[in-house]
Amino acid sequence: MNFSTYKPRTRKFTSRLSRISKDSASHPFVKQSYFNKRRFWIRFFGLSVTVLFFSLIAMIVLTLFAFVIFAKDLPSPNKLTARDSSLSTKIFDRNNKLLYDIYGDKNRALVNWNQLPPYVKQATIAIEDKDFYKHRGFSPTGIVRAAFNIIVFRKLQGGSTITQQVVKNTLLSSERTITRKIKEFILSIQVERKYTKDEILQIYLNEVPYGGTAWGIEAAAQTYFNKEAKDLTLAEAVILAGFPQRPSYYSPYGINPRAYVDRAQAVGKRMREDGYITKEQEEALEKEVSQIAFSPNEQGIQAPHFVFYVQEMLSEKYGEKLVEQGGLKVTTTLDLELQKKVQQIVADEVGKLSEFKVGNGAAVVIDPKEGQILSMVGSKDFFAKDYEGQVNVATAHRQPGSALKPFTYATAFKAGYTPSYTIMDVPTEFPGGTGQPPYKPVNYDGKYRGPQQVRFALGNSLNIPAVKILALVGVKNMLRTAFDSGIKSLEPTQKNLERFGLAITLGGGEVTLLELTTGYATLAAKGEYYEPISILKVEDRNGKVLDEVKENKGKRVIDEEVSFLVSHILSDNNARTAVFGSEFGLAITIIPR
Repeated sequence: MNFSTYKPRTRKFTSRLSRISKDSASHPFVKQSYFNKRRFWIRFFGLSVTVLFFSLIAMIVLTLFAFVIFAKDLPSPNKLTARDSSLSTKIFDRNNKLLYDIYGDKNRALVNWNQLPPYVKQATIAIEDKDFYKHRGFSPTGIVRAAFNIIVFRKLQGGSTITQQVVKNTLLSSERTITRKIKEFILSIQVERKYTKDEILQIYLNEVPYGGTAWGIEAAAQTYFNKEAKDLTLAEAVILAGFPQRPSYYSPYGINPRAYVDRAQAVGKRMREDGYITKEQEEALEKEVSQIAFSPNEQGIQAPHFVFYVQEMLSEKYGEKLVEQGGLKVTTTLDLELQKKVQQIVADEVGKLSEFKVGNGAAVVIDPKEGQILSMVGSKDFFAKDYEGQVNVATAHRQPGSALKPFTYATAFKAGYTPSYTIMDVPTEFPGGTGQPPYKPVNYDGKYRGPQQVRFALGNSLNIPAVKILALVGVKNMLRTAFDSGIKSLEPTQKNLERFGLAITLGGGEVTLLELTTGYATLAAKGEYYEPISILKVEDRNGKVLDEVKENKGKRVIDEEVSFLVSHILSDNNARTAVFGSEFGLAITIIPR
């Protein structure tokens, strides 16, 4: 019997599955898969819509609740123009002698709205709130920006429209809290419903501070340009429009007399971008604002450079509004009688050097035991018209020359060198930096004196030995000594290490006179650094003490032995006789206290 070989047939599962898909759409496997997918998406979208719906309901309820809670204690918008008069802040010296009354005899004059040139209004709107005539009291983008600042930077700033500024300056306190921001928002909406846009802008221009005693655009025009607001030129209007943001800082009578220029140019740019002026007018403004002539500042003020230095510090800590309207009483460290003497000395000494084309000078006096600034003279004459006397040279960066040498030698003494260590004062060449020629310092008189002990090298202010000592101790170590002593511009950062070389000991870097004086005060205090202070006490209008310095604790930054060696050399008249002579005028008589 013959049997054929059995060959099982291959089962084509995929073809059967495809057949099921085509011909058997009702197959239970296929049907079940389709049903689950559809059911998932129905449930997902249903849940999402439900969550979104109830979230919106909750947001609306919370918003209404917040409005009810905060609105019940809000002042009435009807009181917008009937706020309490602000009080002037008074700055006194340490002996309670008045130095400056920031808002004494407040100068406020209401503007004639119908005669006000359009560009005065346009300049303010352009820089403060370009959508003023479009929004309803608040800016959505501003609110988002304010929320971002609160969440990310923990700062309550940003997002204020002109309406919000009117509310903030007239109806609310100066506190910086989220609660006050919410009240400001609610009141802004109410104010917009009660007043027209022109009325709100008019209130703003009548109420906003422009610096000094000038309140409102009319008073500002009279103060800065000796004219009425209706007669302001475009350039003058642009300058004034920039003041309200930081009145003290942008005032041409303050410590930054040219700061207004960049601000005014920014106003001009905004006006051009918003279509108020042409490109040609903007270019003309850039030239005109830098050459504008202001009326003389005739406000009574004592120690002006110091006063504006203090005012700037107060504004940074308490804000412009509280300082200029809060009625603070500020007691400073200044000794007015000493200040007058130092001011005269500076003027006299500058006069003696006129043949050397020296036209200005400055001086700072610090009590080394407590770091208190007793005198600060920023120029020979603050009110001089033939040069920029309002620039505070005491806080401006200048090259100090050989005044940095003591910190180089202090670093050497810290490293174990002694005043008797001998170093050669001979022509010397030091390697320059990459791609730089060799550095060849010379003494100021061009002479070389051979072997010199450190005592006489420092006493006679010889350049070559100072550079050699710096090369031995290292620039970074010298910068650290100077920085710790109070010369904060010489912090040994990587950037400064790349900028400064061996020439730093001869003054090849810029510092302020206040920093330099602080550094020398550290040496005089036997190596203890006291942060320089200018304010002893700050009281509010009710006499409550906001801040008071009871003790300014020092920090040991240089060993007492090291500071003694430097101070002893600097006071040693014999150590400088070779170069300066015995009657040079630097001899110091020590009076026991």
